[in-house]
Amino acid sequence: MPMISNQHNIFSGTHFVFRGDSIILQGGKLPDESVLRRCLEHQIASDWFSETDFNYSAILLEKDAPNPAGCEDIHLRDFFWKMRDSDEHKKIASLGARAKGLLNFRKDKRFCSLCGSPLEDDPKFTARTCTKCGHQFFPQIEPAIIVLISRGNEILLAQHINRTYQFYSCIAGFVEIGETIEHAVVREIKEETGLSVKNVRYVASQSWPFPDQLMLAFRAEYAGGEITIQKDEIREAKFFPRDNLPITPPPGSVAWNLIHDTF
Repeated sequence: MPMISNQHNIFSGTHFVFRGDSIILQGGKLPDESVLRRCLEHQIASDWFSETDFNYSAILLEKDAPNPAGCEDIHLRDFFWKMRDSDEHKKIASLGARAKGLLNFRKDKRFCSLCGSPLEDDPKFTARTCTKCGHQFFPQIEPAIIVLISRGNEILLAQHINRTYQFYSCIAGFVEIGETIEHAVVREIKEETGLSVKNVRYVASQSWPFPDQLMLAFRAEYAGGEITIQKDEIREAKFFPRDNLPITPPPGSVAWNLIHDTF
């Protein structure tokens, strides 16, 4: 599935226009061909490509570029929430996550880590290939677990120190090399809260291109222990009644879906 980054193919299929973690909409919908043409003509796009096998095009605007006339931007999280109402919309959201993830990949993979030469789009694969030594670099996904712990009619939520917004969310963390995702669930809970759990159950997954995560959602039941927070990761963790929750992550996030049981 080659990536093609030229203007001849950029105007076909579904169109995605991003700036940072936002997506550009035209009248509440994905933009038409004229918006892409204006972005390129006014030289406000830092990168663009199309994937003919998936029939879509993607453009990344410069950080400070204005919205094209007649368009507005929303956070990509809000776009995921907006596209939840039908299977067709979910497919578009998945395609948008792919487009944003590949734009991140192209931005980060510009030079070969082996010899330092420039990379270019591979003609056969979704990859970047070194122009000198020929080494191929493929997109990498970082698997991360997120888990909602229940205790009767209560659920465990925590404030994370490194989050910009001080809402309460689920316990989450990256899967480490050599461990299963189930082990990662148990380990992260133990490390961050000191609790033991049982009946760990996989729920769903969500592509989360901020920049390249695959969120694997679980539910688990409290099995024992007293809350002892990992102070460099967690500000506070406590059990809340389901009918009296604190401020939680906004809709569109996998955490919101877990907390509010919308999977």
